[in-house]
Amino acid sequence: MVSQIEVRNPEANASRAKVALFDFDGTISLIRAGWFDVMVPMMVEPLLELKTGESEDELTAIVEEFVGQLTGRQTIYQMIEFAAQLKKRGAKPLDPVEYKHRYLDLLSEYIKGRIAALESGETHPDELIVPGGRRLLDTLKQRGFTMYLASGTDQPFMRAEAKLLQVDGYFDGGMFGALDDYKSFSKRILIAKIIRESEYAGKEFLGFGDGFVEIQNVKEVGGVAVGVATDEPACENVDPVKRERLAGVGADWIVPNFSAHDELVNILFP
Repeated sequence: MVSQIEVRNPEANASRAKVALFDFDGTISLIRAGWFDVMVPMMVEPLLELKTGESEDELTAIVEEFVGQLTGRQTIYQMIEFAAQLKKRGAKPLDPVEYKHRYLDLLSEYIKGRIAALESGETHPDELIVPGGRRLLDTLKQRGFTMYLASGTDQPFMRAEAKLLQVDGYFDGGMFGALDDYKSFSKRILIAKIIRESEYAGKEFLGFGDGFVEIQNVKEVGGVAVGVATDEPACENVDPVKRERLAGVGADWIVPNFSAHDELVNILFP
């Protein structure tokens, strides 16, 4: 049987790790699965209206590239780049915050059925968690990890959705998301703060994320990291674009989900 786990650094393990840092969307939560297909067309349409001679396919490729590259950072950074692309083509863009609110309104409409189904009990929380995710959280909690959640999604939404999925109780270290003052929060800032204010060293970090940012941040301080290349929403196969980006910033392991729980735990804690 072919393993789901791609081992990129055979020398790595998490035997020294005491802190687990998780991204939220696409790493634990599938509530916002499909967000990419909401954001990209929202940006392509006004770019196309500028009639620069670029085709819809060309503009889509440009938008998909920068949106993907910025995945894991706060949403505002994707909107800042969108505004820059408009300006580059001669348009006078709105404040990026305006584009962020426009996107959030579209996304809210897109996922409202999932939220309602969770609230009513029609959908069990585990149906909207990356496969094997809860079992992994249970295992890390049993091993005594201090656990943090860090998301590029706005903090109030992320915390509400974590509560709906009944995963908020795992993150005794705290749950941190995007703030209106976006320069005051990043995963790099959070990791530095944890190291500065606690007894934990960088080498004691174990990171999980589907965006390259959190993987890069954990690796920068000497930790180890699992790249979660979820092909949302099914999460059965590795998304090749995510995989390439995660591998490029030094993920020690790459998985499509956490279904191979026992194998992953044995690799992390030999």
